[in-house]
Amino acid sequence: MRLAVIGAGAVGRSVVDLAAEYGHEVVAVADSSTAVVADGSDGRNDGVDPEAVVTRKAEAGIVGDDDPADALAADYDVLVEATPTTLDDAEPGFSHVTTALERDRHAVLANKGPVAERFGDLQAAVADSAGEIRFEATVGGAIPAVSTVEDIEPGHVTAVRGVLNGTANFILTRMAAEGLGYDHVLAEAQDLGVAEADPSFDVDGTDAALKCVILANVLSFGAADDPADAREFTLDDASVEGIRDVPGSALRLAAEDGRTVRLIGEATGETVRVAPRLVPENGTLAVSGTQNIVQIETTHAGRLNISGRGAGGPETASAVLGDVGRLE
Repeated sequence: MRLAVIGAGAVGRSVVDLAAEYGHEVVAVADSSTAVVADGSDGRNDGVDPEAVVTRKAEAGIVGDDDPADALAADYDVLVEATPTTLDDAEPGFSHVTTALERDRHAVLANKGPVAERFGDLQAAVADSAGEIRFEATVGGAIPAVSTVEDIEPGHVTAVRGVLNGTANFILTRMAAEGLGYDHVLAEAQDLGVAEADPSFDVDGTDAALKCVILANVLSFGAADDPADAREFTLDDASVEGIRDVPGSALRLAAEDGRTVRLIGEATGETVRVAPRLVPENGTLAVSGTQNIVQIETTHAGRLNISGRGAGGPETASAVLGDVGRLE
């Protein structure tokens, strides 16, 4: 498959770097201000040089000399939307995806915004297109949460819950293990690069909530006989509580009772909730460090657990490229 990659952050660069290993060719790459598009003037399109793109981005801060619009207009089979997540109107990611669909091309998203904030609009665009969308990478990085729910069939899934943010989990794990306070561990996480300089998206529960909103939309739309009957979820529909106010004393008291605290997100076809919860210290949901876990409750197959790395360039790129493979 020929890929146009929009977004040249850690995920986008990893997709460019790994695409050939998965049997695909990158024919265009764009960041926010520049692009590089393979020359197809001779009737052939041999793709861009992945190493040159990644190196130029690292050294010069740009990917090429073309305009980002040229990448959207390139001759590709699949658009990879890997720009940063934005809320509300989910732009510019939403327009990137709909542009691909209007051209009857496929789109694979790593950007959570369009599927969390404008899922119904995306489904309408898909209905009018010969293209499809996939978005495994928006929930849990390398963990195949979305595809597992789809394989079971959403109508047979009653709930999906889990630890869905590595930064928050790292902080809670360190607080519990070392008896340290939130501010101390947050500073440590920032020094290690586990937390951003502004950690609000992670520690306030927004990132986990967006992932749960996406899962709720998959459950709702997947179980509906008619998409018009499905309930569409956005971040505004989620009940969200972060970890800033979790005191070290709560973790110490929990440990005395054989329990610990984790930021747990839960999605059903009716509700989305994210909040710190007490879980058994040696239980399935008590994953440590930056690990994530997704727990799927089913009507006939019982409870399924999938854990792994929920973030990272190569990890998330593997989910993107797995989706590309599903579109072949």
